[in-house]
Amino acid sequence: MAVIDQNLTWSAVEQRLAAETDPVLRRNLTQLLVHMKAEAAGDLDALMATVAPEASYTAFGAPPSNSPKGKAAVRQYYEDFIASGATRLQFAIDRLVVDRHCIVTEGLMRIAYPGARLAAYGISVDDPDAFYLYEAHMSVLWPLNDDGLFTGEDSYSGGNGFDGIAARKLAAGDIIDLAA
Repeated sequence: MAVIDQNLTWSAVEQRLAAETDPVLRRNLTQLLVHMKAEAAGDLDALMATVAPEASYTAFGAPPSNSPKGKAAVRQYYEDFIASGATRLQFAIDRLVVDRHCIVTEGLMRIAYPGARLAAYGISVDDPDAFYLYEAHMSVLWPLNDDGLFTGEDSYSGGNGFDGIAARKLAAGDIIDLAA
């Protein structure tokens, strides 16, 4: 059984979008869907097209490097994230709240982190070519401006998904890659 199925990350957004009739809320949900799929695919240009010039991200409880300020810094953040090889993720959204200027998502975040990246972070792993499971309950606030662009991505994590990660090596069949 798969531990991470990237294709499930946006299923709650697609379900809500199918039922939503308010045009502004539909625009906001569509923007989130584009953002999520572009991030998973490593499509930097499509991803940045959803981000406002004044964007300011905050990852509460994480190092300052995970909280870029300004569109150029957000772009660099995503370039680094894509280069890290950690784009194989599943955000199992349990709660989705949408209004005219913010979306809130909450659920279990699972990320397949490359062993080599963990080693670069100073985490000792037995196989740098393997993937290891980052897992934490997370809530993300996605504020939007009047043009429907994300002005932030503010995340709160319940616990440190890196704690004990070296003991959570993933097997090849544990990750279902992005569908074409």
